[in-house]
Amino acid sequence: MLYPQNIEQKLGFDRIREHLNELCVSSLGRAFVNKIRFADNYDLIQKMIRQVAEMKDILQFEPQAFPAQNYLDVNHQLSKAAIEGAFLTEEEFFDLKLSLRTIQECLRFFDNKEPEAYPQLRELVGTAFSADLNLRQILDSLDKVIDDRGKLKDNASPELQAIRRRIQSQEIDLRKKLESILKMARSNGWISDDFSLTLRGGRMVIPIAAEHKRKIKGFVHDESDTGKTVFMEPTEVLEANNEIRELESAERREIIRILMELTTRVRPHVPVLRKAYTFLGIIDFIRAKARLAIEINGIAPLSLNSQIVDWKNAVHPLLFLSFKKQGKKVQPLSITLDSDQRILLISGPNAGGKSVTLKTLGLVQYMYQCGLLVPMAEHSTIGIFRSVFIDIGDEQSLENDLSTYSSHLTNMKYFLINSDRKTLFLIDEFGTGTEPTLGGAIAESILEDLNRSGAYGAINTHYTNLKTFADRTKGLVNGAMRYDAEHLEPLYELEIGKPGSSFAIEIAYKIGLPKAIIDKSKQKIGNQQVSFEKLIKELEIEKKVFADKNVENAQKQRKLDQLLEQYNSLKTYLDTEKKTILNTAKVQAKELIKNTNQKIEATIKEIREQGAEKLATKEIRQDLVDFQESLVLEKVAAKKPSPKEEKEKEEREEIEVILGEISVGSLVRIKGQEALGEVLSLRGKDAEIAIGDLKTTVKINRLEKISRKEFKQRTTSVTKIVGVDMNDKLMNFSFNLDLRGKRGEEALVEVDKFMNDAIMVGYNELRIVHGKGDGILRNLVRQHLRGYKQVASTQDEHADRGGAGVTLVSMK
Repeated sequence: MLYPQNIEQKLGFDRIREHLNELCVSSLGRAFVNKIRFADNYDLIQKMIRQVAEMKDILQFEPQAFPAQNYLDVNHQLSKAAIEGAFLTEEEFFDLKLSLRTIQECLRFFDNKEPEAYPQLRELVGTAFSADLNLRQILDSLDKVIDDRGKLKDNASPELQAIRRRIQSQEIDLRKKLESILKMARSNGWISDDFSLTLRGGRMVIPIAAEHKRKIKGFVHDESDTGKTVFMEPTEVLEANNEIRELESAERREIIRILMELTTRVRPHVPVLRKAYTFLGIIDFIRAKARLAIEINGIAPLSLNSQIVDWKNAVHPLLFLSFKKQGKKVQPLSITLDSDQRILLISGPNAGGKSVTLKTLGLVQYMYQCGLLVPMAEHSTIGIFRSVFIDIGDEQSLENDLSTYSSHLTNMKYFLINSDRKTLFLIDEFGTGTEPTLGGAIAESILEDLNRSGAYGAINTHYTNLKTFADRTKGLVNGAMRYDAEHLEPLYELEIGKPGSSFAIEIAYKIGLPKAIIDKSKQKIGNQQVSFEKLIKELEIEKKVFADKNVENAQKQRKLDQLLEQYNSLKTYLDTEKKTILNTAKVQAKELIKNTNQKIEATIKEIREQGAEKLATKEIRQDLVDFQESLVLEKVAAKKPSPKEEKEKEEREEIEVILGEISVGSLVRIKGQEALGEVLSLRGKDAEIAIGDLKTTVKINRLEKISRKEFKQRTTSVTKIVGVDMNDKLMNFSFNLDLRGKRGEEALVEVDKFMNDAIMVGYNELRIVHGKGDGILRNLVRQHLRGYKQVASTQDEHADRGGAGVTLVSMK
């Protein structure tokens, strides 16, 4: 049951119907659009919805496979063919051929799919076609006679083919004769050079100047508008033209015979062909509904055979299409009506979207129960209503002596009499049109009775007593159109659970109404109403503030989670790398010590066996130097030697003293002085040595090599520093330095300590973590590293492991 009679115009469904008509490609589909009716049969609605959903999938995923044209209405041709003695023309047969081919392509589409694909549309095919219809046979008959231009083929019959060949031959001979006469007349100056052969009355003639018409024997068939040119048929071609005319008459008779014969073949199939074209119209209709669904993002939400509205992000389809053309976005609507909250009372300022909300609810529900997909989110639920009543707009009537308020009361009377648990009603501006106090009281009584009927609905109002009534009455719930109370702008968002303010005072301020007028109005309405409106306004502002805070906190939490994940990932990586590097260093150090000890022991043994002969000693010394240069492993500090190892080491050092060659790491004494030191580097004839904490450069020829035993006897501090500290640094050194959170000066101190240790233990690649930020700390660190001659290059870490927030340092 629908109320009022013009409900489609009130909701805007008439414009939906018009748009569907535009989306149909034939009058067949448009006929079904005009038959759309509101349905309350759940199974029927589900069947229509699934048909459209399947067609939508076809158009979105297989658009080229399904026919999109030649949905032609040939019911007139079928009615004509059903009459004995009548025949279809070539053009009519051509339309029949094209449309039957479209039907055949539709059938072929479903035949090529799996049996379970598109079940609802496949069922439609099964009900529309019977075994009596052989489309292939009919199309073959049409293809043999009608070509792809809609004309009868020359070989439609042997007689037609023979006649057309004779016509073609006669026309060629006739043209040759006329061209000869035309050439002669042109040479004599009887006609202009631009004159050519033409037809008059179906006969081929030549144009000639009127003053020369007697110079050629023949018949004048026509003349120009000015009378200066006549169109003459020469006597020589009279018989040829007559024969051609006779052949054309024979051709027409043969064409009619063929068309009558073809019509006779089609006539027995007319009844089943009508069903086939009904199917074609339904397909065009469903295809138009699917195209509309694609335009408005319509879906088939979860449907229940009960009364429920649980929509998420629903939009008004007409508003959506209009905004889409303008490049604007519609604010979606989320609304819930169920057995606990059946009636929604919507309040808020004018122009805040209350009426649009009502029309969205009414139009979307109406569309769904007419078998159309609706624009809302996938996780929405929609129910079925048996009746839809609306009171939207002004129904005042001079003829019936009805005022605005009277028309509203008339509608309310109908609602109260006919509403039940399967009714959806929509009321705009409830109770307006009369004295506010009385109007509010009557509206509250009507609302109480509607609630008692168990009906579902939505009502727009400004009355405070109705908001209060909804707050304390089961089955009713308040809703508010959200409003930016700070900037006094509507947000067009529906919030269920609280009443809205009309913001009348604030809007009056905004438009510039005199302050004195506004103050007087506050006094007149009383403190209670002002306080109520003020409280709602403050709640709106507080809610907005907290909503913004929640968004900000959520963003910070996401950022914190990301940083924590990066930290954990980096820590895991660094721990793994540290273990790997330490294990590798230990293995290399152990192997280095082992090989070195073996080589030195072999050298000592050989020197003892050779008796320290000069030549043999030189060769052994060179062999030891070659072995030293062949080592590719980094120099590492050994662990503190045992007494036995210390003794063997001292013996090796004594041999090195015997060999006398000074190299990096040698312990030396400055000749003529007591100063002892260690060689740090060699540059030509100069050597850089460390004497305690002092570094100095001395000529190599001023140095003499001493054994470690002698060095230890004179000073034990150096031995302690070199031995114990180097071993400790090797075992505990980390190639990764984290500077995040440190200031510039503090960070550079850490870098210097880090680089000194790295140079000492001999690492080839280092990693400094400074973070990205503004890049200040990164630039400061890299500029400082350029002062180290041991640094070969610096670059960003891989993007997955920190990118520009980490500097990789490659050592020379």
